[in-house]
Amino acid sequence: MDVIIYNIFDSNLQVSLMMLLEVLIATFIMGVFMSLIYIFTNRNGDCSRGLAITLVVLPVVISIVIFLVQDNWARAFSLAGAFSIIRFRSTQGNPRDLALIFTTLAVGLACGTGYILVGVVLVIFVAIILVLIELIHFGEPKKERMLLSITVPEDLNYVGVFEESFKKYTVKHKLAKVKSSNFGTMFVLTFDIVIKKDVNQKEFLDDLRCQNGNLNIVLRDYVYNPEILE
Repeated sequence: MDVIIYNIFDSNLQVSLMMLLEVLIATFIMGVFMSLIYIFTNRNGDCSRGLAITLVVLPVVISIVIFLVQDNWARAFSLAGAFSIIRFRSTQGNPRDLALIFTTLAVGLACGTGYILVGVVLVIFVAIILVLIELIHFGEPKKERMLLSITVPEDLNYVGVFEESFKKYTVKHKLAKVKSSNFGTMFVLTFDIVIKKDVNQKEFLDDLRCQNGNLNIVLRDYVYNPEILE
């Protein structure tokens, strides 16, 4: 026997408990599946536990929001106002992660409006795309792209000072960001570089240290991060 849930403020508004459970279970299963796909396609170590959990919970929450709003415009605007005051402290800079978040949002919207099959098809289709991209290594650079941060004293004219080292050890380089540090007594230069094949990274760093006064140098794998490059 199906249980009917009534609105305590308006007895004419009611929802079926079985229908609600179907939506919740469907979105939960699809969220878990999307999270597993995310983990599978991030086996190189940059998998975020927080994002994996978010991909499970987010479609469930969105489906309930849409389920509650339905065709009530006043309720929709009220919920939009409530969500607008939320401040998200963490920034998800990886475009692939953002694509997965938008996918789970779409799944929640589809299930919340009753189109559960649409959500299933979307999850399967996106999963196939992501797995294929992972298997064929689509979009992976053939050369090693890295981020290089060099600290230099304020009295050093850094324009072109490392040009000879870059010509020797890199295929291409670009000054992506300049930031003052240590109360303006130093500058931190961030370069987007592509290192030549089989380059000895220690020799590269030693060469740079001779030119920046043996100050701090950081060489890291390239990961898109707006806080670093913007």
